[in-house]
Amino acid sequence: MADLNRVRVWGEALIRLHLDESWSFDFDNAKRRAGLCDYRRKRITVSRYLAARFEDDEIHQTLLHEVAHAIVGHAAAHGPEWKRAARELGYVGGTTHTGETATELAPWIGRCPAGHVAYRHRKPARATSCAKCSPRFDQRYLFEWTRREITAADRIAALAER
Repeated sequence: MADLNRVRVWGEALIRLHLDESWSFDFDNAKRRAGLCDYRRKRITVSRYLAARFEDDEIHQTLLHEVAHAIVGHAAAHGPEWKRAARELGYVGGTTHTGETATELAPWIGRCPAGHVAYRHRKPARATSCAKCSPRFDQRYLFEWTRREITAADRIAALAER
């Protein structure tokens, strides 16, 4: 798994190579997304929880993805200009993170009547049914949500999982 000190060195090096000195790198506490390009603060961040469980190449690709966003600007989104810039940097991934998320840090756990499990980091605002049981909303497959306490020790353990 990626060493966070090494990830910081890579992030800062990519910024120095491709962006100006107004940009910075840091870690954030995201549980579902791997990286973020914050145009307003001119800062690229990576989830400390996901970086701790990614392989080196996966986290390097995340950094390239976010640097490409910084190069082309917010309006480019994941369009052709962003794709071109990302390819030029050596990025070979898709437009969104599809890998593992930090489910052990999700305080909301839903179970459908068939036993399928879903995790949410925010309290579900409306009734949700199980997509594995039915591709459309179906009252018969409603999730029953329970809240679990996530402690500081749980967060530390999530960073240490390798």
